[in-house]
Amino acid sequence: MPCAPLLLEVYVRQWLRALQQREGRPIELGSVPDDELDAWARWGFTHVWLMGAWTTGAASRAESLALPELRPAYDDALPGWTEADVCGSPYAISAYEVPVEHGGDAGLASLRRRLAARGIRVVLDFVPNHTALDHPLATARPELFVGAPGPREGAIEVGGRWLCHGKDPNYPGWTDTLQLDYRRAATRRAMTETLLWIAERCDGVRCDMAMLVLSDVFARTWGHTAPTEREPGPEFWSAAIDAVRARHPGFLFMAEAYWGLEGRLCELGFDAAYDKHLTDLLHRRDRGVAAHLRGLGAANGQRAHFLENHDEPRFAATAPIAQHRAAALLTLSLPGVRFVHDGQREGRRVFARIQLARRAAEVVDEAIAATYEALARALSDGEIGRGDWALVEAAPAWHDDPTHDALVLVTWQGGDASRFSLVVVNASGARARGWARLSIAGLSGRAWDLEDLLSDERYVRDGDELSTRGLYLDVGPDAAQVFVFRAREG
Repeated sequence: MPCAPLLLEVYVRQWLRALQQREGRPIELGSVPDDELDAWARWGFTHVWLMGAWTTGAASRAESLALPELRPAYDDALPGWTEADVCGSPYAISAYEVPVEHGGDAGLASLRRRLAARGIRVVLDFVPNHTALDHPLATARPELFVGAPGPREGAIEVGGRWLCHGKDPNYPGWTDTLQLDYRRAATRRAMTETLLWIAERCDGVRCDMAMLVLSDVFARTWGHTAPTEREPGPEFWSAAIDAVRARHPGFLFMAEAYWGLEGRLCELGFDAAYDKHLTDLLHRRDRGVAAHLRGLGAANGQRAHFLENHDEPRFAATAPIAQHRAAALLTLSLPGVRFVHDGQREGRRVFARIQLARRAAEVVDEAIAATYEALARALSDGEIGRGDWALVEAAPAWHDDPTHDALVLVTWQGGDASRFSLVVVNASGARARGWARLSIAGLSGRAWDLEDLLSDERYVRDGDELSTRGLYLDVGPDAAQVFVFRAREG
């Protein structure tokens, strides 16, 4: 039976530091306590993204210390921080190797084995667009990078040559990085080899800013620099993904992607791409959530749905708990990759800067923690994430009532035709009414028991009415329900 991945993102540097403080002893990847991994397994996670596992070089770390605009951000994230807390961005990678202090590659391999024994797969970062300032390729093979003819804004001297900082077409360059040149076949080959090397050590990758290396996006960003012609070859992603899948058929590819290019990346082979638009709608409590999901249709199965990640503000910092509960249920109930950020389930509110190796201490929000525990039980007891899914049409309760447009309705059904789950979320701040038009085989001709796994609501409904008129819903703002339907015997 197909299962939608349920992924937890943990920032390795801050997570290991927090474990060390909790345990009162050194902790690296190979010595993470069993109770931490057991808790992930009990929650139902199928994948853990070890964000920031690779090495950041000294030059890129120095840039993180030198930029004056980052210091107020560090003050907000970690009052009383010192220079020792600044480790540099994990997306300025100088080597795809786990630092010795985090257990090295042996520690990663040990953790991967222990997670596999619990049914959890490991996802790591791949940063295709750029490297750290002190990546060995910058001096050994500078022709793989976008060069500059001499001193200029947006470039830095490395080994006697001027190389451009990594960037996207809309903003100045990231001054702790160097831009790889994807017009060159040699660069594409080198990064494919890097990706194959990573794939030997994990079960999937989250690809940073994946759309930047699409040929037309790259041309728009760097067309003013030499060389002006792209050396012949397929799109990087199609060739690279095919190369990995030839060796690792079940490997997971998840793209960080924006600008409406998500679908194109999935066509090139990605399993899922970020649905950042959904995240923004949920943060704004926008009633357009349902319309957005309906517009995606089957493509919802190729999206990563999330409330927050290391680039996004903490949801608990601005959303009341009812809104949080509804939004969390929705992201956990959709197909594709269901994505939870470390600290989200505990109600963390402080945005933790990725350039810092330590995060601020926060007290667990017990109400939010209890909400997520209830959601975890609902995921376990229902069919959510397992089997076949469908977005359900919501019809108006009566002809002049538009409130049904705020209802998001998702069904999940496994191999048992006498049982299915219906998720009901009102993503708006106002009451919503409508009819859920259910399309479940074998619905008519029998009675159905309905149980909401998130409350004490219980009903009995006639299957003939359910298959013709549907299920009538009248729910308050931020409603969040998981109905399990069970066919009555006889």
